[in-house]
Amino acid sequence: MFEAQSIAIYELLRDRELLDRVRLDELLEEHRDGGKPLAQLLIDSRDLSANELLVQVADYLGWEFLTRPPADISESVLATVDGNMARMYGVVPLRAGGTTVDLLVKDPFNSQIVDDLTFALRRDIRLIVTDPDQVDALIRHYYGEDDSSIEDLLNELMVGPVSATEDLSEQDIEAMAGETPIIRLVNLVLSQAIRDKASDIHFEPFENEFKIRYRIDGALYELAPPPPQLALPITSRLKVIASLNIAERRVPQDGRIKITIGGHQVDLRVSTLPTQFGESIVLRVLDQSVIQLDVDKLGMPSDVYSHVNDVIKRPNGIFIVTGPTGSGKTTTLYSCLRVLNDTDVKILTAEDPVEYEIEGIMQVAVRAHVGLTFASALRSFLRQDPDIIMVGEIRDLETAQIAIQASLTGHLVMTTLHTNDAPGAVTRLIDMGVEPFLIASSLEAVLAQRLVRRICPECRQDYVPGRALLEQLGLGIDEKRFYHGQGCEVCNETGYRGRMGIFEMLRVTEPIRELLTQQAPGLAIRHKALNEGMRTLRDDGLRAIHNGFTTIEEVIKYT
Repeated sequence: MFEAQSIAIYELLRDRELLDRVRLDELLEEHRDGGKPLAQLLIDSRDLSANELLVQVADYLGWEFLTRPPADISESVLATVDGNMARMYGVVPLRAGGTTVDLLVKDPFNSQIVDDLTFALRRDIRLIVTDPDQVDALIRHYYGEDDSSIEDLLNELMVGPVSATEDLSEQDIEAMAGETPIIRLVNLVLSQAIRDKASDIHFEPFENEFKIRYRIDGALYELAPPPPQLALPITSRLKVIASLNIAERRVPQDGRIKITIGGHQVDLRVSTLPTQFGESIVLRVLDQSVIQLDVDKLGMPSDVYSHVNDVIKRPNGIFIVTGPTGSGKTTTLYSCLRVLNDTDVKILTAEDPVEYEIEGIMQVAVRAHVGLTFASALRSFLRQDPDIIMVGEIRDLETAQIAIQASLTGHLVMTTLHTNDAPGAVTRLIDMGVEPFLIASSLEAVLAQRLVRRICPECRQDYVPGRALLEQLGLGIDEKRFYHGQGCEVCNETGYRGRMGIFEMLRVTEPIRELLTQQAPGLAIRHKALNEGMRTLRDDGLRAIHNGFTTIEEVIKYT
């Protein structure tokens, strides 16, 4: 089970007092530390049997419980749900009669299953809780594995000559987007992207081709391109499920898709952009089951981790995380919020947009076109009696001034900036027009970070890098052992699998506050921070290289 399911089970056991609270909290902590589902921990530790847990889940949710599904299910009942739907939602029909279908379900906590399938099947849905492994086995037994590939599906699609799209009516476009092969192709592209842990999916029209690319671990990989004639049906299908205006192709649009893949829910943030040859669409994958939102799992060095924990537990001040787009700033701030999130603390966030929903935190999506900017949201926050405020990004002087005012009146403010290093955040604030003495009195720390690709552990091996590479980092050839990934099936022959952070932590100490008050240049602040023990991004990259986590090329690329 995923994070949302584990939290739901925790609340169920807590509310029903089925387990000692201390023991329950220990298991939840173990789940968060190791990532193992809470349900599995309960069963492995024999605190509850699988059967006892499932009975409680069914009763809590108000669904029927079945110890063991029947050996045979009739073909007429199985026909009510097709294979693609069964695999996508993790369900198997058990009974069908009149206007009702009873479904065995892998994830009974996913409420979207009932909503989606009620609409798709035009019937009332009742869920039946049983062993998830048995549901998986039944899906494989009755529907088989979905071994069709995107290439196979493209070969099946019969594509005629290119036709003019300017004269198509909205109804014609909607009909194209609703054709079964197009729906299957889009679902398969999204499913494969999520299985491959892609962070973004790009649909890009060009004059003579239509490209689909995934971004995995920061690098883009191209899929087999569909014929260009499919560009309009595919982009229209994406706009339909994102609830966007399919007839409007002249202006950018933003939307969101909530989709169930393999029985669990994934959010996709959708952005469309009109281009010369059609609409470019990018989907940002927001899958909470794979994102790591624990500070101690972000790979920080022990000293940086200790300083971050110290700063975020202070009663007031500003903590800034800085770095380019895609460097994991938001993930770091979310991880800090999860540490601080407690019943006796009021936390408010202003984000553009809200990427991950966190239970117990009031999250506000900025909408500049209706006047809800970071600055106006921050002003309203101060009247909401918060303890901690997170601002997605400081973009202008007004936002910076209100954030400083909030920190000086007893609030902890966490935010981001786009700068190349930690001392650069101070320079950026001054450039915006913030008085240096205000920065000195409110700023507590700046954390700069980058994401570098990890060497694949399956094909990692020693190697001797070229002298030119070593000279770029100021290293000698005999100084340390170096590693790289040879390339294997597990990492798609890239030599990399997953990413890790490298960090630069600037603590605003009294000597640095004095320099700020004296309006010292950024270089003087950097030198003082280095004298006080700040490790640069490049130095932290060297730590990752020497520990065998990443390669010289990655560190040079990002520092």
